[in-house]
Parts: sequence; structure tokens; C-alpha cells
Amino acid sequence: MAINIAFRRKAVATLTNQIGAYVLCDLDQIPIYVGQSIDGIRARVRRHLTSARSDIIANRQIDVWEIAWVWTYPVQNREDINPLEAVLFHQFDKKSALMNGKLPKAPAQRIRAPKPAQKIQVMSDAEIGEKKAASLRLPRQAEHYSQIVGHFLAVKNSKEIARAIQAHFVRLERYHRSLLQLATEEEDKPLAGEADSF
Repeated sequence: MAINIAFRRKAVATLTNQIGAYVLCDLDQIPIYVGQSIDGIRARVRRHLTSARSDIIANRQIDVWEIAWVWTYPVQNREDINPLEAVLFHQFDKKSALMNGKLPKAPAQRIRAPKPAQKIQVMSDAEIGEKKAASLRLPRQAEHYSQIVGHFLAVKNSKEIARAIQAHFVRLERYHRSLLQLATEEEDKPLAGEADSF
């Protein structure tokens, strides 16, 4: 299914354009990337979603096809951005490996991440519902996994991309299990008229 560009454009327009941090989430609202912006969150997220000058897109670390939600964490002062990004990264990464290119240093003290100022759905309910089907999601993830491995081998074999490859492999396994659950077990019945050989 193609991305509903009109819905996404309208949704992105509602994002704050204050400076701060943001989180890109997948179809299940699971964070997959934590970023920051010193020139406006809306503008930065728009560049990600249109693949314009975005290293994480160019390096195949995230798949725009999966991004359905954006959470925003605006701040007033620039010096608050890096600490906030670090707190968000280390909290969410523990639950599900993130696809970040650069890993922020863990905070010296254990700090609980604040609640997002916004949780904006950038994909329609119909599109999310259709894309969640294992029959669509697994082949897409397999293709993306192949692309990031190819990029790693031919273009840039960094530790960050290796880490993203591992995260994508975990997702691939999860979608694989979902697909296998669709299989039905046939009852082990003898055919009509078939005699028991024992």
C-alpha cells in the first residue's frame, strides 16, 4: 500500500516547530528513532519523512514506510536538547533497540523521560491497519533488511549501521513469527475408506 501523502502532510503540519527532541514510532507506536532539532522539530521531521538530506534514511537505518507516529519534546533552551535526547534514547532503547546512527552518552543519573508534548499520528488508521498485516509487513521488512545489509557491505560498514542491522533482524524475526501464526494445522485423519494398517 502506498503512503497517503496528503494525510501525512496535513499531520506533519500540526507538529510544533519549536526546538527540542522527537521520537519516530512504527505502526505499533514502538519508538524506532530518537532525534533532535535546533532549527524546528516540524522541519526536521518533514525532512526525514520525505528522505531529504537524512542520513538515517540514506543509510537504510529506518524505513519511512513504517513511521506512523511522531512524539515531540520541545524545549526553550538549546543546552537542554542533548541531555533530553540522551534520556529519551536510553529509556526507549532498553525496551526495543533504536535505529539511531549516533548513540548519545548515557545520563550520569537515572532520569525518567518526560511525557511528550504531542503524539501526532502521521498515517491514517486505514493505512496502519492494512500495513500491519504480516503478509505485507514481513516481505517489506525482509526487503529493507536486505537493503541495509547491502549498504553495510558496499557503502558504509560502521558500528552504528551494524547495530541497526541487528535491530532490523529482531523485527524481521517478530514479523516472521506473526506470519507463521496464520498457518492452520490440518487434522491428522485417515482418508475415507483407508484401512488401519496396524
